[in-house]
Amino acid sequence: MRRTTHIKHAAFRRLVPPIVISLWGVLLLAFLYQIYHFTWVSDENYELRYRTHDLKEKPMLPERTNLSISLEKRNGLPPRNLDLFPHLAKDHIVIVLYVHNRPQYLKIVVESLSEVEGIGETLLIVSHDGYFEEMNKIVEGIRFCQVKQIFAPYSPHLFPNSFPGVSPGDCEGKYDLSSKKNCKGDRDLYWNYRSPRIVSLKHHWWWMMNTIWDGLNETMQHLGNILFIEEYHFILPNAYRNIQLLTMLKPHKCPRCYAVNLAPTDVSSRGEGLASLFVEKIGNVGYAFNKTVWRKIHSKAREFCSFDDYNWDVTLWAKVYPFFGGPVYTLRGPRASALHFGTCGLHLGQEENVACFNNGSVNIVLEKVDKIVNINSDWEVHLIKHKTLHQAGFMGWGGWGDMRDHQLCLDFAEMYSLRQ
Repeated sequence: MRRTTHIKHAAFRRLVPPIVISLWGVLLLAFLYQIYHFTWVSDENYELRYRTHDLKEKPMLPERTNLSISLEKRNGLPPRNLDLFPHLAKDHIVIVLYVHNRPQYLKIVVESLSEVEGIGETLLIVSHDGYFEEMNKIVEGIRFCQVKQIFAPYSPHLFPNSFPGVSPGDCEGKYDLSSKKNCKGDRDLYWNYRSPRIVSLKHHWWWMMNTIWDGLNETMQHLGNILFIEEYHFILPNAYRNIQLLTMLKPHKCPRCYAVNLAPTDVSSRGEGLASLFVEKIGNVGYAFNKTVWRKIHSKAREFCSFDDYNWDVTLWAKVYPFFGGPVYTLRGPRASALHFGTCGLHLGQEENVACFNNGSVNIVLEKVDKIVNINSDWEVHLIKHKTLHQAGFMGWGGWGDMRDHQLCLDFAEMYSLRQ
């Protein structure tokens, strides 16, 4: 009897390890499936959900609020100051200033624009990420050129109780495996759920580009270059004349360049100050390109909208420009005509009493060379090569993992397709 019991116990001991191992294996597989599901299952959803966009069907945009509807109607209004500036110069370069909610920044940029030589010859379009009364008043006070305001009607800031703002039941904060959350939302690569104030950066830029190039009567037929600046770019008096000259020189000096820039890629630099033109990677301070380039960007809407990074410029470099088939260069002068200022982040420093500038003020010293055209068409071109910041396999900095944001982004890409 004892021998039989001993044999059973021995057999049980030999059997337990495989059972335990099998049990742990099942648990491990379940865990890996959860990781796979939360991280990669969306690829199948992309194919199913994005397929409709290949058919050019009408996009399913979120239901608008009353404020959103009224702002979209304002987008169709003609530019202001037509009585002061009834005609635009031939071959003018439209300027687009995109802003968020930093009125103390905007005041400085508008003041700098008022001193720009030739500003009265062109149209200034101010694109707002939502609606903020103080920002609106500052723009309404502009009298130095034609000016048109457009408002992103699907900005998260306009939807306090529904997507693309915060919806009831939305997941918030960081995903935690130890807790079961009965909430809506997909986490990003770093286990964070969406933040409306963060995703609005990429949404606004993408909505603005689609609207400027394909939606506005004033610009949708514009075949020339359009200059894009932000609310923390101080524009020097010679900026417009310099950008005009650079666009004229680009076909001859750098035919393979996709854009021209008012400043070096390194935002802390005011330039080399040498008697030379420079070619380098496209920067995000004062960049201008034409509709042909926009078409190349727009053709990669799926890649742009699905990449898990809330920065539009990082997304372009990591997922869009690699499809261009070669280096994506810009042409610029040896001295900056636009300067990056301020120390606040994207949505910080909205209050007037917050010091968002270095030492609480902007101290930009203008020299004589900043007030005149300082580019010579006879100069040779010098190429600056930068190290690739985003190597193959770079997955993004996150903040853009929610499938609803991907879908809205794609809807923006198609919202004017029927008109086209």
